[in-house]
Amino acid sequence: MSLADSSYPLLNLFWTMCIFFLRVIWIWIWVFVDIFRSDDPSGGAKPLWFVFVLFIPVIGVLVYLIARGGSMQDRAADRAQRQDAGFRSPQQARAGDAGAAAL
Repeated sequence: MSLADSSYPLLNLFWTMCIFFLRVIWIWIWVFVDIFRSDDPSGGAKPLWFVFVLFIPVIGVLVYLIARGGSMQDRAADRAQRQDAGFRSPQQARAGDAGAAAL
């Protein structure tokens, strides 16, 4: 059986591989961003995590998600609350300045 006789065309195989690797790279970048945004590890721990995830990606990402995955959600929620508060404070100040005219 040759590749030309396959029921799965070559372009579909290429597209499937691209989607798969883009998802893997997305998770990998997501872990790198979390490594550098977190304030918990010391100055020496961040480069060690980075090197571990860079040179042994599959095992490094899995170990990182097991070790620090629970706190990733907490950090994302805190960051979203800070962004929301930063957006709301100027809006509320403007609404407070309007006073009775806004009613």
